This record gives sequence, C-alpha cells and structure tokens, in this order.
Amino acid sequence: MMDLEGLRTAVGEMDEGRVNALLGGFLASQPTEEEARAVLAACQQGMDIVGERFGDGRYFVGDLIFAGSMLAGAVEKLKPLLGFGAGDFSAGTVVLGTVEGDIHFIGKNLFKTMAEAANFRVIDLGIDQPPQAFCEAAARYRPEIVGLSGLLSTAVDSMKETVAALTAAGLRKHLRVVIGGNIVNEEVCAYVGADAWSNNAYEAVGICRELVEK
Repeated sequence: MMDLEGLRTAVGEMDEGRVNALLGGFLASQPTEEEARAVLAACQQGMDIVGERFGDGRYFVGDLIFAGSMLAGAVEKLKPLLGFGAGDFSAGTVVLGTVEGDIHFIGKNLFKTMAEAANFRVIDLGIDQPPQAFCEAAARYRPEIVGLSGLLSTAVDSMKETVAALTAAGLRKHLRVVIGGNIVNEEVCAYVGADAWSNNAYEAVGICRELVEK
C-alpha cells in the first residue's frame, strides 16, 4: 500500500530520493489505474505545498523549477497507468507556446508538466511561435485554453498580435487566452486582450481550471 501522505510530504519537501523510492515501490506492486490516480493526486497535493511555500517566500524560483522537474519525472513514471497520450484528458485541452521573438522555455515547460498532471491535454508548439501557428493549432485542436508565454519585453506586442490574429480568424469566441511570464501583470493582460494572466506556473494551472469550469 502506497504511503500517500508520505509521498505528499516528500514532494512538498522536494525530497527527490524519497519520492523516487516511494514511486518505485508503488510501480513494482502492479497497481491499478485508480491507485495511480490517487498517487498522482498526492503528488499534486505535494506541489500545493511547494506553491504555498513559494508564495510565502520560503521557496524560490529555483526551487519551483526543481519541483517541476521532479513532478515531470513522476508523471512520466505514471503515464503508462493513466493512459496519458490516449486522448483521455478530462480537464480540457491547452494549446501552449512561447510567442514570436522569444526563445525562453523553462516557465512554459514547467506549466506544461503541471497542466498534464492536472489532466489537461497540452499541445506544446515550442518557442518563437508566430500568431499564425497559434491560429492553426486552435483551429485544429479546438482547445479551451491558449497559453502564451514570454519573458522578453518584446513578447508583449507578440502576445497582442497573437490575440488579434485569433480574433480575426473567428477563433477567439471558442477559447480563453492566458498569458504567462515574468513580464505579465494586470495592465499587460488588458493591453494584450487576454482573459487571464499569471507569472507563476503553479497558479496558472488553477486559473485554467477555473476558466474551463466557467
């Protein structure tokens, strides 16, 4: 029997050795999909601890990146049991990418890992993506969310151009746009024409959940 509380605590304390040991023992027990979902939920609860500690200043950006990488490893181990990649993503679909003129990817990748762990299907377009790429992906995959990531100040105008392109293509009414990165705030969100913003990957997943539920 998996020690779910121990796993939650280990993830929250970023004890990678303990997390891997617990997951290794769990996987060796030939678990069911239901049991795997309970383990994934415990990992997510552990990330809640990480997010809370990041929010109150006990953890820093480097810690968040490390925790995201650790979670990515856990998700990879659990994917075969959860049917990830089989089109069964109950939370919805997110088209994600770093906008044109920007090649930063750490925040984008961290969000992707957390979103997939939260049962979102994530279509990752990669970095330096022009507005047309987002439009084509939105038309093809019909996502509930389009996530635009950027770190450079020039990314703000690229985000605005991307939202305008989605609107011009008649796709905007079918989805919500969430922008992310250290450059974004409420003012930038209004300028870009996005529905929501976050510079915290952990919080961004919660925002996507709320938008889909609405």
